[in-house]
Amino acid sequence: MRAFVFPGQGSQKVGMGVDLAAASAAAREVFQEVDDALGQKLSAIMREGPEDALTLTENAQPAIMANAIAVLRVLEREGGINLAEKADFVAGHSLGEYTALCAAGAFSLADTARLLKLRGQAMQAAVPVGIGAMAALLGADIDKATRLAEAAAEGQVCTVANDNDPTQVVISGHREAIERAIAMVKDFEIKRGLLLPVSAPFHCPLMQPAADAMAEALAKTPPGALRLPLFANVTAAVVSDPTEVQRLLVEQVTGRVRWRESAIAMAGAGVEQFVELGGKVLGPMITRSVADVSVTSVIGMADIEDLAKGL
Repeated sequence: MRAFVFPGQGSQKVGMGVDLAAASAAAREVFQEVDDALGQKLSAIMREGPEDALTLTENAQPAIMANAIAVLRVLEREGGINLAEKADFVAGHSLGEYTALCAAGAFSLADTARLLKLRGQAMQAAVPVGIGAMAALLGADIDKATRLAEAAAEGQVCTVANDNDPTQVVISGHREAIERAIAMVKDFEIKRGLLLPVSAPFHCPLMQPAADAMAEALAKTPPGALRLPLFANVTAAVVSDPTEVQRLLVEQVTGRVRWRESAIAMAGAGVEQFVELGGKVLGPMITRSVADVSVTSVIGMADIEDLAKGL
């Protein structure tokens, strides 16, 4: 069994998609369609930067999605691969869940781009700059990270945002609480706490205004039928009902990304091969979370050709 997975924020870089666009009309069409949907030259920012413009949440989210869908479209059109025939499940990390739903046919490409642009804007606007922060805890499992977050909170928000793998957990909340947590890592036998270069505290209760904005947006643009079932971030469980998908996407804004649990659950459901489209971020997390699975990262034309031969 096979799952196709899609990366989240942090996987963006200037120059993404350039080689693919040069090699394939299918990729160029994706980037053009996203530009048209957003009414901005996002593809130019992806291609040329500046880096600070690409890193802006409202640009990074649709850019990462567009890059992954471009890889998928090339794989489908030039590799002759039908995703619904070659995959059993899809999943994505945070914004990557929208990419997964686009791949599964629940959202059109244009709607996915618009939803992610809005999601980025809403997440940025939810908390004034400087009030919130996020930190990666290296050498931390979920138990240590949870105990540290509870100890550091002191009446403020400090909670686990991403349970990525058995060695890396991300916490999110008020800046002072996150800084306290970083100062306390050794007390909890955690190797290191690293403040992340993000502009808002994602996946914590401070994001409630963004969750409200997404509830409104998804009511107007609800997901349609899925060609493939999704493993959802906030439950680490399979979902295929569009109404349930819609509810979970809203919950995801303030909820924990249970990526480690999702990898374990997918392997438990029989997945032996994971294919990451558009990045090389999720693969290492998966191999640290589950044994005896294969992971393939697909970014450029050579990767696409190799995968198409092997599917």
